[in-house]
Amino acid sequence: MTLIDPVTALVVIDLQKGIVALPTAQPIGEVVANAAALADAFRRHGLPVVLVNVAGAAPGRTEVPRTLKGFPPGWTELIPELNQQPRDHVVTKHTPGAFTGTGLEAHLKGLGVTQVVVAGVATSNGVEVTARQAFELGFNVTLAVDAMTDMRAEAHAYCATQVFPRIGETGTTQEIIDLLPRSA
Repeated sequence: MTLIDPVTALVVIDLQKGIVALPTAQPIGEVVANAAALADAFRRHGLPVVLVNVAGAAPGRTEVPRTLKGFPPGWTELIPELNQQPRDHVVTKHTPGAFTGTGLEAHLKGLGVTQVVVAGVATSNGVEVTARQAFELGFNVTLAVDAMTDMRAEAHAYCATQVFPRIGETGTTQEIIDLLPRSA
């Protein structure tokens, strides 16, 4: 990692009750703790926090069958560990990426955001798609690799080592937090 822009937003993907209950490659407790630490640090520095949940799926056909046909009660609720605050921007998406059809780009650009730090679940789906979209929209992208996980260890590892360095910079929660005071 090189730096954090003066107006950087944290975007936390799909840390919601239904998803964190699924089996993951990395211990979900550590991922949640790191994402919560990032959210707290961003708030302390007056930087935007975006909390994203998923409440649907893209309509196209896939080879992998979709296992969830509906959402049980509470499935889409953000986890309490994120300590949602009134200033946080909440996005409900219906596709893997947080920018598609949500107004997120306009919201961030309206705040003068030039960089996003992305964390959450799943590394190879919601996190990667959102990071790619942000990169394509002109945002600098940083990926908090210890604040994300996937259902498959090999998918997480591939994204972290092969995909993410091509669309942004990677760092740990602590490395990102350590850079925040320089930009506040």
